[in-house]
Amino acid sequence: MPEDPTVAVVGMGYVGCCTAATLADRGLDVVGVDVNTTLVDNLTHGRLHLDEPGLAEMIQAATAARRLRYTTDFAAVSACDVIVIAVGTPIAEDGSLDDRQLRDACLALREHLRPGHLVVVKSTVPPGTTRGLVAALLAGEQRRAGVDYLLAFSPERLAESTALDDLRRFPIVVGGIDERSTRAAERFWRRGIGVDVLAQDSLETAEIVKLADNWWIDLNIALANDLAKFCALYDVDVLDVIAAANTIPKGKGHVNILLPGVGVGGSCLTKDPWMVWRAARHRGVELHTTRVGREVNDAMPAYTAQMIIDELGALGRDPGTATVTILGVAFKNNTGDLRSSPVVGVVEKLVKAGVQVRVHDPLVDPAQVRKLLGVHPDATVAEAVRDADCVAVLALHDAYREIDFAGLPVARPCVVVDGRAYYPKEKIAMLRQLGYRYRGVGR
Repeated sequence: MPEDPTVAVVGMGYVGCCTAATLADRGLDVVGVDVNTTLVDNLTHGRLHLDEPGLAEMIQAATAARRLRYTTDFAAVSACDVIVIAVGTPIAEDGSLDDRQLRDACLALREHLRPGHLVVVKSTVPPGTTRGLVAALLAGEQRRAGVDYLLAFSPERLAESTALDDLRRFPIVVGGIDERSTRAAERFWRRGIGVDVLAQDSLETAEIVKLADNWWIDLNIALANDLAKFCALYDVDVLDVIAAANTIPKGKGHVNILLPGVGVGGSCLTKDPWMVWRAARHRGVELHTTRVGREVNDAMPAYTAQMIIDELGALGRDPGTATVTILGVAFKNNTGDLRSSPVVGVVEKLVKAGVQVRVHDPLVDPAQVRKLLGVHPDATVAEAVRDADCVAVLALHDAYREIDFAGLPVARPCVVVDGRAYYPKEKIAMLRQLGYRYRGVGR
């Protein structure tokens, strides 16, 4: 492999676009391959389908400099030195891997592999998938991984809204089908991204690292959510408890309880623990923490909706005639991503209770909101909150940080429900001085 390898990134979704743009920004020649002709055409003409800070500018610069191009033709990979597979790997209802995109990509690549190619899988998969599925599909009649081409797994470890920074500073994990594949992948990432690389003993070790990260995050959030419910029983602010509890040294760091909220969403945390659970069950082992964590977090939208209904009752408002405005419908602050957004469950329960629901989110596509929630989003915050009995902040985008609550045309009195804003006590005191009731998750 040359010092400055040419790279094909297969799958120009979120991970693929961020990876391709960063590699090109580091001076490598990159081709993005995707079967979606509309997506490829949009990228070619500088139209980005993702809302990630800095990504559009990086892609446009790399495209203009001709270091990044796009195609639907898998034959383009034959001229490259490295092939990065970043296609979607969702799960089926039973928690098993939906491997259709991965299978299709491997079968298309098989026709164009050449000796010396390094294939790196970044798509999240259950352990054993790269060795058992990818290697088998790429093999063809006479081709062997580790002999005729190199094969490694390197999990994506990105978080939306900070993905490009994450790529530049998080260590990259690699595990190859053999020592030569591992070392080749290690050299590639050191040149391509320029961060520390953590070489692992096997493909399976690298595959499990990503699953372990999201398993821990999901379970930690579940702990925070149950702790919030517990604190609410005693009129205790859960954020005070978490801040104090997290000061205890433990292991190589500190106790680190994350924050509670309206629920967990996105494409990774909602599926990866189930992927772990299903893979273990397939081998005869019943894991409990993965299932319990998912069940706790999946229950939070209904818990939040009931909290809103209870607060309406405390105001003397009948849910059947009340209006609730939701500010922020994306699954995460400062993103426009609606995938598995917990707000869907909140809206469903409120509507079932007869509540009139309005929504506002400056970052999401209004057509997607209408399709997903069945509610037409208002154009401005003022329109959305007019005469509202409750304002529920369920994603604290930057656009909501300086809301003038004193000037909002809400009904009086009105309750502010904090699903993910984590307002400090000074802000809560100010809201109460303005005549608002305040209620947060565990607060």
